Formats: sequence, C-alpha cells, structure tokens
Amino acid sequence: MIHARRDRRTVNTDPLPVSTPAAQGVAANRVQAFLDALETTPGADPHSLMILRHGHVVVSGWWGPYTPERLHLLYSLSKSFTSTAASLAVADGLLRLDDPVIAYFPELDAKVTDARARSMLVRHVAAMASGHLDDTWQQAMSACPDEPVRGFLLVPPDRDPGSVFAYNQSATYTLAAIVQRLTGQTLTQYLRRRLLDPLGAGEVSWQQHPLGRDIGFSGMFATTDTIARLGQLYLQRGAWKGQQYLAAERIADATHSHISTRSEPATLETGTRPDWQQGYGFQFWMSRHGYRGDGAFGQFCLVLPEQDAVVAMTAQTDDMQAVLDAVWDKLLPAFGGRTGSDAESDALLGDRLDRLAVPAFQAQPTPPAGHGTWADETFVPARGTCEQQPSLLGVRVATDQGDWRVTLSEADWLMSTRFHGDGWAVTEPVTRGADEVPTACMGGWVDPGTLRFDVIFLETPHRLVVTCKLPERTFDARWIAAPLFTERLRDLHSPGALAPSDPFVDDPPGQGEI
Repeated sequence: MIHARRDRRTVNTDPLPVSTPAAQGVAANRVQAFLDALETTPGADPHSLMILRHGHVVVSGWWGPYTPERLHLLYSLSKSFTSTAASLAVADGLLRLDDPVIAYFPELDAKVTDARARSMLVRHVAAMASGHLDDTWQQAMSACPDEPVRGFLLVPPDRDPGSVFAYNQSATYTLAAIVQRLTGQTLTQYLRRRLLDPLGAGEVSWQQHPLGRDIGFSGMFATTDTIARLGQLYLQRGAWKGQQYLAAERIADATHSHISTRSEPATLETGTRPDWQQGYGFQFWMSRHGYRGDGAFGQFCLVLPEQDAVVAMTAQTDDMQAVLDAVWDKLLPAFGGRTGSDAESDALLGDRLDRLAVPAFQAQPTPPAGHGTWADETFVPARGTCEQQPSLLGVRVATDQGDWRVTLSEADWLMSTRFHGDGWAVTEPVTRGADEVPTACMGGWVDPGTLRFDVIFLETPHRLVVTCKLPERTFDARWIAAPLFTERLRDLHSPGALAPSDPFVDDPPGQGEI
C-alpha cells in the first residue's frame, strides 16, 4: 500500500528567464520539425515541453488539457531527485559513498549474513550495481512488505557488488531510506529546504511506503518547470544565481558512467535502444548526447552540456527510444545557430505552442435519435470482468445541465467526471481529499449503440478508454498505457503537495527503526 499525504497547492512565483528562440540561437523551424515528429510518433501523446538555452526558456508548451501548474507523475525520473538528495547528504557530511549499506542499518547486522550483501556499498546502490542480475522489488516486498530495506538486504546478490548493472528499484529505495534516516526528514522535506526553495521551484509531492518515507525510485509528482530547474542546476554544475548549492564535483560524480549498461536488451519489439546502453551514473542515464533522468512513458530531463541546453518533457508513450531519436534527429540541429529562426518563425512557433492539445477522436456529441435512451443507464463489465482494469466494477451515464456525466465505480469508491461536445472537460476536486482525482474527459457516440469516452488522469501520464454498449448494458475499458504500481483508479493522483516554505508541522518524522 502506498500512503499519501495531502495539503495546500501553490503556483511557482519565481519564473525562469524567458527569451525568444532567435535570441538564444535556436532555430524555430527545427523545433517545429521536432513537434511534428512528436505528434506523429505512433502511440505517443506528448503532454508538455520546455526547452532552455543559455539559461533562458525559449520554448514552453502544454498539450491541453495539461497545464503549466499541474503536477505530473514522474515515475523513474524521481530517481534523479533521489540522487540529488544523496549528493546533498554527502555535501552535508552525513553520507559516505564508500560506506557499506549495512552500516546504516545496524539493527540488521545479525540478520544479513551473505558476504556479498554485506560488502555492498552506498555507491553500488546509487549506481544500480548492487550485484543482483534483476530487479528485486517484488522479492523484497514479498519477504518484508512493511520494510523493503530488510527484504532487499536479505536477497543475496548474484555477483560481486560493483561488477554488473541491473535496474533495481530496491537499490534506489534503499538509497532513499538511508538519506531519510540520516536527515530525519523525508526526501521532499530535505530537498525543499536545501534546494527546491533556493531554485524557486513550485510544489512537489511524493508517494510513501511505509507512511513517512518517500519511496525514492518512483512516485514523485512535480511540474515540468521543476524538471527544467533540476536540469538547469546540473547544467550549471550546481550553481544558481551566483550561489553554489551543490558542489561541481558532486554533479560530475553523479553524471558520468559508473557501470556499463551494455547488458541492457539491444532490441525490443520497438527496435534498438541505444540510449539505454551508454552507461549509468548515480540515478542518471548516459545518453548518446549528454545525460538524462527519465521515467516510464516518456518523462524526461535531458541535459545537453555541448549545446548549453535542457529539455524537460512529460508524455505518454510506450516507445521512449522513438522520442529520444526525435530529439537527436530533429531538435538537436536547432541548437546549431540562428538559421530558420527570426521574428516571423518565432511567432509561428509561439502560435503553435499556444494551440497544443491532446488529439480528439471522431464521434457524435449526442446519441442518435430513435436508438434508445442513454440517460440514467448503468453498465456492467463485458464478459463479467474488465480485464485491463479489474477494479472497475460499473459505469453509470447520466445527463447533467447539458453535459453528460459518467460515474466510475470501484468496490468502495465512486469517481464522477463529465464530457460535452466541445473538447476536453476538466473536473477538479472541490477539496484536496485523499481519494479525489483530477480528470479530463471527452466522449461521444461512435455508432448508435456505442458510447466511447476517454478519461485522462491529469496528474499522471495515463488515459483510460471506456466503451459502453447500450443493447447489452455492458462496458469495456482499456489503457493507452497501463499504470505501474497500482490497480486502483483512486490512486491516480498526487499525494499531498509540499509547497515553497512549507513549515512541515504536520509531517511525520523521517525514517526510524527498521
């Protein structure tokens, strides 16, 4: 069970410097070509894009209904923030990379007897080089669901630590647990005070397990602006507005390859993945150009030192390599000079950025007459269960002041959203309660007996397509990209956000005894 805490929301009030593409040597027509590639990549739905050059925002756009102030689930891009917290703990003299992991959990000393597990260093878990050949998260959770660190340390490594790469959620979780134990704060609290406030970043939030400990390897929610600020901090080697917030050597240590990733699969169904074979730093991937933090379904923080640029993106895609290919093929040439960028081309790009939207599907906004009534109808899963979303037990369709309201039901929870005939309709929670999920919905009739509506869970990459059949009174539902780590719709929102200068008075303490 992932726990969540919720409180107030604020908008960032310290904007980044803004400039035109032409003024910073960025070719607007090349950016247009990159947008074309993004929007025509099969299965890719971009949600946001920010490009910084020479410290200035030159491109920023959100595909409606996504908006700049909206927090977005980062998935494994969270790992790069965990790495940053660990680097701060090193700088604060709290953490030593060459200490054995077990040294930070003395209460487990007698329980962890495997020689390889005992020799595992902090730098090994930071670099995904724990010696395991596969991810151990499920083993760790099965062995000790209330304390995954204990479960992880009881899984003997297959090889000597430091000798082999494996993308291992437990390794990052353990690094996060160490930082939280040493600081007495959650990662969110520690980063807020030490870095996010000085950077002028807006609110962030992080899923927790157990209650009081941010999970580290995933589960962070932040705006695209915050992603861009992290990238810019790294590009500037830890400096911000004339102050050194993270030592340059800590940046260098985190962003060079510590372990080979040549063992990563060379080919998948989607083709080659060369950007996953360039090596791994401390929770950062090396790329064919620069380095990056990334998360499932297309959450990116690309740092390009040679171009003095940062690219921050959120998206929904199953082919992240295709997105990176588009960056290298279409966007990278934009940094070559002023060719194709002038006042007119900048204006055309700006107009396009203002009009970005998640595409609609073709359907009639109202049900055809003479084919039965749709108002106040209830639908049950086709074939007895909804295979892709088994927690979804029923759908109710009703009219509501000229709109159509649909209610999705799980075992002990109802979620209501609405659609009309004109684009995406956004439903915001009235209050920020534990089970209140911001959504956007679009719907219509694809034939007289079939209603389709799509629900975007606005604080995540995820979009659910629901199809209701009136003659059978049944529905089916499928994900464009199924969520990770949860089977419940009610979990698809950010936990309680920690805003700038939040006093933390209602937060639980940092990690205690295991």
